[in-house]
Amino acid sequence: MAHLLGGESLHLEFPTRTIFEGITVGVNEGDRIGIVGRNGDGKSTLLSLLAGRITPDSGKVTVRSGTRIGFLDQSDILDDSLSVGETIVGDTPEYEWASDSKVRDVISGLVSDLDWDASVSSLSGGQRRRVALASLLAGDWDALFLDEPTNHLDVEAITWLARHLKNRWSKNAGGLLVVTHDRWFLDEVCTDTWEVHDGIVEPFEGGYAAYILQRVERDRQAAAVEAKRQNLMRKELAWLRRGAPARTSKPKFRIDAANELIADVPPVRNSIELSQMAVTRLGKDVVDIENVDVSYEDSTQPSGHRDVLKKVTWRIAPGERTGILGVNGAGKSTLLGLVTGAVEPSSGRVKRGKTVNIATLTQQLDELKDVENDRVSDVIGRKKTSYVTGGKELTPGQLLERLGFTSAQLSTPVKDLSGGQKRRLQLLLILLDEPNVLILDEPSNDLDTDMLAAMEDLLDTWPGTLLVVSHDRYLMERVTDQQYAIIDGTFRHLPGGVDEYLQLSAAGQGGKSAGAVSGTSPLGKQQDAGSESAAPKASGAEVRAAQKEINQIDRKLEKLTRSKESVHEKMANHNQSDYEGLAKFSAEIADIDAEIDELEMRWMELSEII
Repeated sequence: MAHLLGGESLHLEFPTRTIFEGITVGVNEGDRIGIVGRNGDGKSTLLSLLAGRITPDSGKVTVRSGTRIGFLDQSDILDDSLSVGETIVGDTPEYEWASDSKVRDVISGLVSDLDWDASVSSLSGGQRRRVALASLLAGDWDALFLDEPTNHLDVEAITWLARHLKNRWSKNAGGLLVVTHDRWFLDEVCTDTWEVHDGIVEPFEGGYAAYILQRVERDRQAAAVEAKRQNLMRKELAWLRRGAPARTSKPKFRIDAANELIADVPPVRNSIELSQMAVTRLGKDVVDIENVDVSYEDSTQPSGHRDVLKKVTWRIAPGERTGILGVNGAGKSTLLGLVTGAVEPSSGRVKRGKTVNIATLTQQLDELKDVENDRVSDVIGRKKTSYVTGGKELTPGQLLERLGFTSAQLSTPVKDLSGGQKRRLQLLLILLDEPNVLILDEPSNDLDTDMLAAMEDLLDTWPGTLLVVSHDRYLMERVTDQQYAIIDGTFRHLPGGVDEYLQLSAAGQGGKSAGAVSGTSPLGKQQDAGSESAAPKASGAEVRAAQKEINQIDRKLEKLTRSKESVHEKMANHNQSDYEGLAKFSAEIADIDAEIDELEMRWMELSEII
């Protein structure tokens, strides 16, 4: 495979530490690489180095001439003065971008519910993320660098993005580097994994599951080497502890031998460990939600209010482990508010057990606002002077160290912690209050894959009731026993889990984001029903038939595009002096182009019906 870009002997230091120590990496055409590692170890920095955004202290980055690199930042860099359409396609005429099947797919997959003419400044965080992704993916790139692309996306958008990236290039074309903590996404898209740790980049074949298998084997071998080293060190220590007669030049030689023995052994990597914490005793009654409606005043609605939840009944059992799915704005937070008491029902009844102690791991890190200027160890020390976990009594400092905090970080003000460290501290503070009902609202935000695995291990043994709202499919399926979805305000059980929810969503039963800007995208434009030019409304059967034909056309266009690429490849490898053979290839390409043009015209006609 042809080389796209790479870095040779890259060394980078920040004022406080060394990020990379002479790493060498390369990206070839056809590579789909997922980048994992602990927060703060340099995943995003590696992307920026290879993209030329950061200059290494030594070493060099080489990029094949003409290679176009598209970069998605973690942070929001959209121009608020532009509209949605201007952000995605710029000033390209509609007839040009609408005839591009790739651009149409991006728009329908990410922003079909947004008003094309709406200002970017009016969008929510999740909508801005989708617009940023659409703007990037609508362009032509030889390599894509994506930094946490699934942040703020719901399950449907993440599934669409995975499918798009798998089909964007042919098998041996294009290059993808993606930093993400979404393990389902890594397994679905990536063929290789790079683990960033301790100043190096360690490659593994395969996606997340294959990476874990290889890493377990690597760690097992390292553990065997470490056990041998410890045995030798214990023998040395026993020998050195012999009495005064041993304190001669000979012990000095033995000490040097011991130091030499351990000189080339790397330090044991910092492990993150969470053990079962105590919970308040929970009776047989938890929370019963019976025939509940929730609505809010909304002057834009004909009725003067907007119905969020309709006739919801949910009897939460002790020890229940439930995952809740739904598009952004469907009412998931409202439902959790009923459980906690933060939301009052418009009708129906909510009953809570007398012994219920509910805690919520929020997205906003609310628990840390009042202590942001305090040292980490002081924040934990105010709770108790000692804790019993896993059958052992620990000081606050020891407990924090088992959560992955270093000695230096224990004296760090909370406000100076990284996002992942704040998330760990937030979770610990909640567990130390000994709740028996734990609500996790997007718990995977800001956590690396190691910390997610540690948190899942904790939740496996946690004896209370667990309610999870997350767009992280891997985590959802890992820690919950059953899933429900909020669809059009109703609470629906999903025996088939996330797959069943995605099928319902694809069939049009998943609902639209209530946070969407009013209006429609250019692929589903509607005219004012009161205007003279308003087109007659198509029947439901006509719309379904049109959608079915559009899906068929999309598949045909993909097939024709692959055929055209194949002919181009044959033409490039053909004897260039055989003019007759080259003419046949040209005629074949012209026939394919004519068929594509005809299908695209039909596609646009059908889009008007929809």
